[in-house]
Amino acid sequence: MRIVVALGGNALLLRGDRPDADVQRANVVRVATAIAPLAHEHDLVITHGNGPQIALLADESTTDPELAAPYPLDLLTAQTQGMIGSLLARALHDALPGRRVAALVTHTVIRPDDPAFDRPTTPVGTSYPRKLAQALACRRGWHIAEDGHGGWRPVVPSPSPERILETETVQELLGSGTLVVCSGGGGIPVTEGRGVLPGTEAVVDKDLAAARLAEDLKADFLLILTNVPNVYAHYGTRDQRPVLDVTPAELRGGRYADGSMGPKAEAAARFVEHTGRLAAIGALDAAYEIVHGRSGTLVRPDLAG
Repeated sequence: MRIVVALGGNALLLRGDRPDADVQRANVVRVATAIAPLAHEHDLVITHGNGPQIALLADESTTDPELAAPYPLDLLTAQTQGMIGSLLARALHDALPGRRVAALVTHTVIRPDDPAFDRPTTPVGTSYPRKLAQALACRRGWHIAEDGHGGWRPVVPSPSPERILETETVQELLGSGTLVVCSGGGGIPVTEGRGVLPGTEAVVDKDLAAARLAEDLKADFLLILTNVPNVYAHYGTRDQRPVLDVTPAELRGGRYADGSMGPKAEAAARFVEHTGRLAAIGALDAAYEIVHGRSGTLVRPDLAG
């Protein structure tokens, strides 16, 4: 079976972790340990988030007095792909002796007229008190929004992924028995044109990009891993209950928050609707059990439809 595994942003840095290299090296061992049993039985493509890492680089770039202007987000995404891809590849080499592993820098094509450019929503960088955030926004041309934790952060557009440029290369690597790490942070956002692919000041949602890649690779299963055991209806309330088996329409009906479960739910729903295959959402440490139907939220086609 061919499985695309979408790792959440918490895979390398848990909430409250310092963004130190040693912390990320230790956390990535946990990732490799969880995924290795699947790799023994299936062809895997692993995608990953980069939220904490790109926030760190964006902050450093914005405040570096040696720079005439901060680095653009497409180049920061490329930097995080290289770093996280290297960490994952090395940990997987250790966990899977003899298995070929390749970390691939990948680009995601977006439309320059995507409506997301008129409505920036994705936070990047440090959280500030409201007055300071407003002053910085005026000085640096930011869009800002509340972060849900009492602060304000810069926000950028998150356009929809049209396709992953390197999909055919990933196909060839899979055909040779290689485990592929790619599409980090949703991929480097580019628009198609003549000559050089122009980068854009945006980030692509990692889960939607994983669903796009899984569809184009004709994957059998999309596995979205996060820090909760399954999707919950009415999350955080007294009416909270686990959702264990669901159709795309039922999943969308849950109206999950944009900043947490919402993109994961939408990605799973899109993949199942477009392919008629299966997706699941669950905890990293239960990856093997999720694929074998013993944990997580299974998203399946609407058989009545």
